[in-house]
Amino acid sequence: MLFNKKVKPGYYQIVKEGEEEVIQINYNNYPYSPSIEDSSLCMSRTIEFLTQNPSVVKIIFSQMGKNYEYGYEQTSMLTEVANIYNHFIKQKKVLTLNAMGTSPNCMNCYPTRLSQIQYIILSLLKSDPLGAYVELKRMIREENIILKKTTIPRCINCREHFINLLRNILAFLDNTKMIEMAKPYLDGYSLGNRDVYRNIFRPIITPDFMFTKLTIDHPINGELLDTYSVDEKTEVNMYKIPGDIKTLYHLSPPEFKLSEDKFMLLNLARSVLSEHKPKSEEFVDVERMRKTFFNIGKDLITELATSKNIEIEYNEIEEMAEILVRYTVGFGLMEILLNDKRIQDVTINGPIGQTPIFIVHADYGECVTNIYPSSDDGESWATKFRLISGRPLDEANPVLDTELELPKSKNRVAIITRPLNPYGLAFAFRRHRDKPWTLPLFVENKMISPLAAGLLSFLIDGARTMLIAGTRSSGKTSLLDSCLIEIMRKYRIITVEDTMELSTQRLRELGYNIQPMKVRAALMGKGAELAADEGIRTSLRLGDSSLIVGEIRSKEALALYEAMRVGALANVVAGTIHGDSPYGVFDRVVNDLEVPRTSFKATDIIVICNPVKSPDGLHSMRRVTQITEVRKTWEEDPLREKGFVDLMVYNPHTDSLEPTQELINGDSEIIKNVAGKVKEWAGSWDAVWENILLRAKIKETLVDYSKKYKMPELLEAKSTIYFNDVFHRVMEEVKEKEGKLNNKKIFNKWEQELKKNIKLRSLEKRGE
Repeated sequence: MLFNKKVKPGYYQIVKEGEEEVIQINYNNYPYSPSIEDSSLCMSRTIEFLTQNPSVVKIIFSQMGKNYEYGYEQTSMLTEVANIYNHFIKQKKVLTLNAMGTSPNCMNCYPTRLSQIQYIILSLLKSDPLGAYVELKRMIREENIILKKTTIPRCINCREHFINLLRNILAFLDNTKMIEMAKPYLDGYSLGNRDVYRNIFRPIITPDFMFTKLTIDHPINGELLDTYSVDEKTEVNMYKIPGDIKTLYHLSPPEFKLSEDKFMLLNLARSVLSEHKPKSEEFVDVERMRKTFFNIGKDLITELATSKNIEIEYNEIEEMAEILVRYTVGFGLMEILLNDKRIQDVTINGPIGQTPIFIVHADYGECVTNIYPSSDDGESWATKFRLISGRPLDEANPVLDTELELPKSKNRVAIITRPLNPYGLAFAFRRHRDKPWTLPLFVENKMISPLAAGLLSFLIDGARTMLIAGTRSSGKTSLLDSCLIEIMRKYRIITVEDTMELSTQRLRELGYNIQPMKVRAALMGKGAELAADEGIRTSLRLGDSSLIVGEIRSKEALALYEAMRVGALANVVAGTIHGDSPYGVFDRVVNDLEVPRTSFKATDIIVICNPVKSPDGLHSMRRVTQITEVRKTWEEDPLREKGFVDLMVYNPHTDSLEPTQELINGDSEIIKNVAGKVKEWAGSWDAVWENILLRAKIKETLVDYSKKYKMPELLEAKSTIYFNDVFHRVMEEVKEKEGKLNNKKIFNKWEQELKKNIKLRSLEKRGE
């Protein structure tokens, strides 16, 4: 805490934050919450303090474990008023007879004018500057009315002089930022009403035990768009703010709903736990470390509550222990933010502390939040990410890519620092879905069409090589994740990533034979981790497997194409790469990554993901815009020599991925190549096309039944994998029984299994 409870309320101290001066004012044992906007007394005292300390750039009120912080913009408005007060009071310019236009020979008006000026300067200017401004304007109007009726020359001169004095004071106020901001609200203003101040002054409130700051008050003029809960204790409100194109994401976490006693206990507990600095080896198993600190925190809070004679329930102790973990070995408010399933990206710009956190919301796009991290937060997070990743972050290595696994979310993290970022640290978090994406889920949200899902399923079973390309945030990694689920569980999968984004752990839990490999990031120099190209070559010695490369960035492209060309991999090979078109992928692979043109022909399929904008430009939807095959007959330029053949193309009018005539008519060398290895399909495009349609129908039926029976779990990975297994098993049974692939019977048997499964789920939900 900033002050001991014994320190008298209203006591202040000046502290340094870097080169800046901050005034901290004690309001412990003060009967009300300290507030410039609500309390004329707080405003008056603060302005008095600022007259003595005009270089202060920030004001902090401290009361019972909470800090109320007014930043530079708000402090500067108060400093302007303090400077005006100083100007008139210290020089005593307004309290003389001459200043008020009163002649020494005529004292009739002096007492009244002195009383009026003293009221304005000594009282209103400090406690209610807007009131002082309104009162000055009223007085000028009244004096002008009286002046018009005055006939004595001496009195005319005296009154004109007094009006000029009032106008002079008014002019000083008129040039202040506070008055400029308040003018739209001053019509009908009454003295003592603080409503207008609430539009101007809004503190950032934070408990002492945390560095991150939060604007807890809801925007007065904001239009409430949506309200939802992240968990039982955390509420989110979405606001449209007049004059701002970004939506406000307003978070109300449980930390700000605690009683004063709980604040005190958390402060004491944090002081004790902060003495323990976690070692690098503890961060190897972050989950275990958090559980250890949670148990220690519970015991510590219980002991402290007993010693302070504070009664507290067991569930409250657990809640406080969770908060304690977040603000010791965890990532504070960032964890609550990343628990929100509707958040896709979080960005924190340098210099940290001067701007709020920005997010990309699934429903509202680019948003600004009410959360302000501090420079201490940034340094603490950077240190933890160094320990978690085992990777450097310094001037020689100003970029760090890693992952953050939290109890309720999995995230990719990119950090930059000096000299790359001249303002120090900056962070970008990409939140991954809690469960793996599936093709049926993508059908449901219209990223792909059912036919596209069927085609991708066919190509994956056909062990084709596939690159999923797109811009940043286009959904390419998520789509690659969904393709893993289409690989039958009997096949082994090896993944190669520099940052672990694919759902390898989830797939292992679902019965997959999967081996992840973590390699050195492309931007890193030498280190303990294996380079990506060496990782790919190593994977070839681990047996027959499907090879999945998280993202093709650098030299690993050569190793990947070497493996593809020599046929070292009998199963599907897939990866992601940045590119907005098939030719863009070719250009990136051949010209940037220096893969030979002939090697690029080992690519069978290119899938392009791109964000699609709404007409107003405010919304963005992720869509697969092309599925293109790469022919093998071109020599120099696949675009000029028709080496790219689109199988499906996005239609913006229908907002759907639609088949081209080439696909409908069977003009696909890649699909024919797959069909040529299956007895029932060889030489029969109709049989191949019917199988693709069958797969599409299965994906679409899953989506339809999910909606019909209100069972979203049917689209999740566990169910999708199960029904994929059912499909392959049924297809084999029908083939053995009838000697051919009867698609109608395959679908009927598969649908019967689906209905049976839904019935069992319904009975379980009813407890029968």
